[in-house]
Amino acid sequence: MASVHESLYFNPMMTNGVVHANVFGIKDWVTPYKISVLALLYEMTASKITLPERRRLNKLILPLQQGPDLTLGQFLQTVEECCPQTAYAVKLRLHEMADGELKDMEYFFSTLPTPFTAFDSEAYKTSVVGLFMRHMLLAYNKLSFSQVYKLYKSLQHYYHSHYAKPTDGQAGLAAVGDAVLQYLCKLLRDKNDNAPSRGPLSQKQAEYFLARQAYLLKNDENKALKPAALQEELNNMLKFNPDFAEAHYLNYLNSMRVQDIFLSAHSLLHYFDRLILSGSEGKSNGDEGYGRSLRYAALNLASLHCRFGHYQQADLALQEAIRIAQESNDHVCLQHCLSWLYTLEQMKGSDSTVLTEDSVKMAAHFCLPYLASLGIQSLVQQGATQGKTAHKLMDALKDTDILHWKHSLSELIEISLAQTTSIWRMYGKSTMALQQAQLLLNMSSLEPVNFGVQQNNTEAFTVALCHLAELHAEQGLYSAVSEILQHLKEQFPPHSQHAKLWMLCDLKIQFERHMNEGKYLLAEPLVTAISALNKTEGLYRKAQVLKALNRSTEAYNILQRLQVHCEKTKCTEMIIRVMLSTAELHWESSGFSTALPLLLQALALARQHHLQSLASETILHLAFTQLMLGVPEQALSVLHEAIEPVLAHGAIMDKGRALLLTARCQIAAAGFKLNGQGQADLRSAVFGVDTLNEAAAYFSKLNCKERLRDVYYLQAQLHRSLGQTSQSNKSAMLFRLLDQELQSPAPPVSMRL
Repeated sequence: MASVHESLYFNPMMTNGVVHANVFGIKDWVTPYKISVLALLYEMTASKITLPERRRLNKLILPLQQGPDLTLGQFLQTVEECCPQTAYAVKLRLHEMADGELKDMEYFFSTLPTPFTAFDSEAYKTSVVGLFMRHMLLAYNKLSFSQVYKLYKSLQHYYHSHYAKPTDGQAGLAAVGDAVLQYLCKLLRDKNDNAPSRGPLSQKQAEYFLARQAYLLKNDENKALKPAALQEELNNMLKFNPDFAEAHYLNYLNSMRVQDIFLSAHSLLHYFDRLILSGSEGKSNGDEGYGRSLRYAALNLASLHCRFGHYQQADLALQEAIRIAQESNDHVCLQHCLSWLYTLEQMKGSDSTVLTEDSVKMAAHFCLPYLASLGIQSLVQQGATQGKTAHKLMDALKDTDILHWKHSLSELIEISLAQTTSIWRMYGKSTMALQQAQLLLNMSSLEPVNFGVQQNNTEAFTVALCHLAELHAEQGLYSAVSEILQHLKEQFPPHSQHAKLWMLCDLKIQFERHMNEGKYLLAEPLVTAISALNKTEGLYRKAQVLKALNRSTEAYNILQRLQVHCEKTKCTEMIIRVMLSTAELHWESSGFSTALPLLLQALALARQHHLQSLASETILHLAFTQLMLGVPEQALSVLHEAIEPVLAHGAIMDKGRALLLTARCQIAAAGFKLNGQGQADLRSAVFGVDTLNEAAAYFSKLNCKERLRDVYYLQAQLHRSLGQTSQSNKSAMLFRLLDQELQSPAPPVSMRL
């Protein structure tokens, strides 16, 4: 949930005069850099430029006017990339003034187009160019003679510092120096959009810098300054004006990027302190403005502690915010507090359904569609974990989507699509999940996009891309998985807020791939990394590795601990998975009858919560257990219930296992003996051969050699019993090659699904 104070979406361009130009060390509005910009605008209005070049230059006008001062080299290279002809004309114009006399600069200002004439000109008085020229002319005309002379000398220094020639001792390095300078200049140009000058900033420059960085942090973090560089610039800004509230807030946002709890809390408190001391709210609203800042400060502090998992401190801050809001009769703030209250209860693992329902009702009463939609989405999430049917959840999301589109709440639309994707995956409908993820990724944003950013760095996009990567991995499309994960790594650097999502996704995909390929020793080190991101997932995968390494006792102990933990946290999916793994441990000791009650309990739980994927997997385990207990006909009838959803929505591994089990049940139900004795139904035997071939194709996609070895073993025995010697020899040869390559004894086929 986003922070709730309106200042979280502040526009520093609209601050009430908190920052003053002289505070940042700029005494006069006219500077050599601004004269360079003025020369550019003059050449744009006076010379003929092609339409594409004019469009590119027009995009530069506002950043050049409002941005920090650039060196002449940076400025000229920026213009040259848009229009080389104009850059050359600007260079000549500056050369005439800097290498000429004071009267040349005077002549330049006298020849500027008058903003009050020529309505069709770009320099008309109400245009961006016209306003800038008016400011420049008014500021220049107010200068005394001595100030004009100082401006001229600073212009000369600004120009000649760029064209300073090397001394005699440096002449030998001129060629190398030019190449290095060109390279450095390119690097400076790449960073030009974000990096301010090292000197003090004027009020408008500081406001523009803060507005730009805050916008980029919200919409496209990769284009913002790196955390260390932004911290350095903010420290430099606060050195000149420690009471600059918006700079403290941007410092808070920057600290949150690197998960610095101390500095983020410190900056947040400073922000509200400066906001109150500056009187920007108190002057307009009296005591109400002061109290409003206090209660929202407490609420933001609560959200900060929630994010870092400090639930006790968050609860104390939230109670303080509620108390102040009740004293002031601020219903909007109280609604935000109620939203965070049920969020906090969910984080603690408590049932917050009643609180959430109350929040939705009150938000609707006070016409707060954003909070009402968030509450409904939270109820949908709780309903999914509590076993609500899919149509009820989808109806609720459909109603909220209507509200989102009506109020253009694009952030909540994205969350709704990501939530729908997760719900379909939980229910085992991979095709529907894939469709919803693609719908989100191809959706155009409803918000205005500035600065050329792409608004796809939200948590919803991260979740959708992670689902997409896992769905591709389940089908064995690892090259596509690599591309998706590479995009995630570029879009969400390791220090970013949502990086943990793709990190866990990447580790889980690697783990499953190693386990499928039988590389258990490579999968084992990944368990530690998974545990660092998600303790529950880490424990479950540790038990899987131990089971694969035949360390059954250790695996059983971990599974029992994990089941107790999941029952406390009501994690139904993991409870079912733990039950299935425990049943597999019973198989290893031939305790098939012992595994039956456990599997029936898991099946009832999966059906109660409408988890089709886990229900199908449980049915496969039940069918295998019945096959081992000598009732293949019953196993085959049970298996028919699960085979269709597995083939439609299941992973490649599940499809292969289901087909392998089906073939074994068909062979056993036909009374077929692998040693060639007894009568058999040849038709069922032929079906078994075809099913084994299909299973082998699935296992080959995953490079699952241990499973392939089982398939080839059964094929060789089946072909020999049917009298098909050549096919039997071929399957036996493939089995032998794989057996030599794996260099590990094959476990009994009867002991593994």
